[in-house]
Amino acid sequence: MRGLVLLVGLLNVTMSSIQAQWTLEESATAADLRGIDSVGGGVAWASGTNGTVVRTEDGGYEWQPCALPPGAEHLDFRGIQAFDANTAIVMSSGKGALSRLYQTRDGCQTWKLVFTNPDKDGFWDALKFHGHDHGFILGDPVAGRYVLFFTLDGGSRWNRVSTGDLDAANAQAGAFAASNSAMTLEYDGLPMFGTSGPRGPWLYVPDSACTSLENKAVCLEHGLRFEKMKLPMAGNSMATGIFSVAVDSREGNVVEVGGDYKHTDSASGAAAMGMPWRYPPKIAAATTPPHGYRSSVAFDAGTKAWISVGPNGTDISTDAGRNWRAVHPNAALHETPDADRDWNAISLPFVAGPHGRIGKLDPQTLFP
Repeated sequence: MRGLVLLVGLLNVTMSSIQAQWTLEESATAADLRGIDSVGGGVAWASGTNGTVVRTEDGGYEWQPCALPPGAEHLDFRGIQAFDANTAIVMSSGKGALSRLYQTRDGCQTWKLVFTNPDKDGFWDALKFHGHDHGFILGDPVAGRYVLFFTLDGGSRWNRVSTGDLDAANAQAGAFAASNSAMTLEYDGLPMFGTSGPRGPWLYVPDSACTSLENKAVCLEHGLRFEKMKLPMAGNSMATGIFSVAVDSREGNVVEVGGDYKHTDSASGAAAMGMPWRYPPKIAAATTPPHGYRSSVAFDAGTKAWISVGPNGTDISTDAGRNWRAVHPNAALHETPDADRDWNAISLPFVAGPHGRIGKLDPQTLFP
């Protein structure tokens, strides 16, 4: 829209604050970072303002600045999707042609412009891939409908998803490009996304198994359907709504976080959880929400813990998003006092934030 990680080694903890934190790293940039993607094997990429892209090949010991994509010096790279140490696609967010995709195949030495937003009033919010070939772009409503583009060839060609189920709740509705996580593809590789604005927020849940069809392109262009569900979260203004969606694909649990980015200390309506694809759907507000607005959430399968981050801190949940606990640095362990806060986006084990902030999970904190 226009407009740390900390897991717990012991799951049976009390509701008091947990003493743990992220380890801050030198990122080689002062840009505001909102896109981050960890692909494993020590490889991760991050992106942000002024056409900035950085990457690491050694687990974050060193972050290397990438070459500037052509014509991107004033672009805001809100999302990045990486595949390995050499290949990645970065997405800028902005009105009309300021929303673009660039691709690199040589470790970010060179970039190629592969797609520009064809909608002059459009605005891209999220870029996600399911595997190397199958990806989606989510955009704010154009002519009253949310925009979805898809690719089946790794991002070289993009087509529009055509369905009547993408109608927006009202003219002020939109999605948030705060962390490149307003959309997830963890439901059979199909896009599920959260929205914002007055009379919201809404979760759009796909109900067509296009992945099982032989002619996937035809299904995505003409057969993809969505069910729209209103969530019990903050949603009374353009500053409120769902900012991030994550899925535990093994259990089928979905967690949404957000709130009001203009009132970052307000916990009201900051999280919801449930199983939206069940009938009837089971979705509820968090019993104990995160202690403020949260821009990103992630699930760690190893510990079955959920992590949410935002400007005023970090919270974790070990009960599928029902109850959240604050995470604070431990002065006795010489942890950085602000390591729990000023974060925008998560891709485990990394987190990214403003002014080039990047943090990484400290294994010694989890497993002393």
